[in-house]
Amino acid sequence: MFLGFDFSTQQLKSIVIDEKREVKYEAHVTFDHDLPEFRTHKGVVRSEKKVVTAPVLMWVKAVDMILERLRVCGADFSKVVAISGTAQQHGTVYWAAGAEEQLKSLDDAQFLHSQLASCFTIASSPVWQDSSTTAQCRSLEEAVGGAEELAKITGSKAFERYSAAQIMKIFETKPTAYKNTERISLISSFGCSLFLGKYAAIDYSDGSGMNLLDITDKKWSEKCLTACAPDLAEKLGEPVPSTTVLGKISNYYVERFGFSEECSVVAFTGDNQSTIVGLGLKENDIAVSLGTSDTLIMWTSSPSPIDGGHILLSPIPSHEYIALICFKNGSVTRERIRDSYASGSWDIFDKLLNSSPRGNLGYFGLYYDHDEITVPLVGEFRFDSHNNSMEKFPASEIEVRSLLEGQFIAKRSMLEEYGLNLGENTRIIATGGASINIGILQVLSDVFNAPVYTMEECNSGVLGAALRAQEALGESGDQLITDDSMTLVATPYKNAEETYDEMVPRYREIINKLLNK
Repeated sequence: MFLGFDFSTQQLKSIVIDEKREVKYEAHVTFDHDLPEFRTHKGVVRSEKKVVTAPVLMWVKAVDMILERLRVCGADFSKVVAISGTAQQHGTVYWAAGAEEQLKSLDDAQFLHSQLASCFTIASSPVWQDSSTTAQCRSLEEAVGGAEELAKITGSKAFERYSAAQIMKIFETKPTAYKNTERISLISSFGCSLFLGKYAAIDYSDGSGMNLLDITDKKWSEKCLTACAPDLAEKLGEPVPSTTVLGKISNYYVERFGFSEECSVVAFTGDNQSTIVGLGLKENDIAVSLGTSDTLIMWTSSPSPIDGGHILLSPIPSHEYIALICFKNGSVTRERIRDSYASGSWDIFDKLLNSSPRGNLGYFGLYYDHDEITVPLVGEFRFDSHNNSMEKFPASEIEVRSLLEGQFIAKRSMLEEYGLNLGENTRIIATGGASINIGILQVLSDVFNAPVYTMEECNSGVLGAALRAQEALGESGDQLITDDSMTLVATPYKNAEETYDEMVPRYREIINKLLNK
């Protein structure tokens, strides 16, 4: 058996597969519902403007809970030969001096969270939704010779959610906590550390999403380290290839849950990277992850920076780089519109969507609940067929379709701007929570004028984690995903190309107008 974990924004998910890639057991812990004492909303805490964090002990406690739930399901941990995991990208965890000794000497008679309660200098970790580090981003870019130079080194311009800016802010605003920090982990390597019983190394792929790793030589950039904070290389540790077996599982899990002493722990990585493995993405495919945030992911052989997007190192040896574009306003925004215009019901949402024609009678809208990554806008923007601004649309069905068309046209526009045009053989592979909604996927297919596929296991991130555990022991996880695993769920209507080809330049005109204001 192979065990995968996914420390996502709103849940901790886990899956157990056998050597044939068949799912045997799965469980999840929903942070808001199962751990209400941490008072999160959609997995995070918004304490002040632009500051978004998550309690570290909430994640630790979720590990206690999910292992118990898997055991209740019937999982025999003694048969698990390897585990790996994935996590929301960019979040940082700050271990206090002496924390590793505590990890090495866990008492199997006690809960994990009760033993690690004092092991963190920062109780709540900044996560990917945080956008409070604009000043630090500009300082980092200036220190290395400009935004383009930073992108050339690390694969991305400075972004507020990236670890470099977050670490710099911690150093500047909480110098004592930073000084007392023994190790800084990403959420992925933090999760891995819990199972390894010592500090786990950051893997190349997730590490390339920090604005700190040189994606050419796969080492921390001295320029970036120096710009952020003192002694940072020591606090981060040396990065390792994403397929690295870091060691055997901590004795705590052997004694408490019955794991084999020989169970291997494979380096954890980021959620987008793990999604690629779980989907078995091919060269002409584009993965569209429809989660709390929306993400476009594809393979690329070039480390050339993408303005507004990111180049990351691949989590598997057969590919070198990943091109990634992230949109902060994903399912959170879709759920708000559902609640406001469809009485909180996806069934009503779908009926409204199907009541409106493709192209939405010329009405067009853009919805940014939070500071968007790709365009610096917040608010709701509605337009009639002549691009005149409107306060509200005349009907709920127009509102619903406007949301989806606006979201997907923005994604298509960015791909085309970067020369990543869709070809005849392009497949859209949808994943994430919203990928179970056929109505949403039909709009995606129409806007991109390409077929949309899904997998039976829609949580491809956690599946990718289990496959990476398997791959690291000698079986290639990406080869286990075949076309037979895919289901065609939507094809574009005949008039879709004509309708949406015209809306892409219109979107760009509207965006330019809004940004000029």
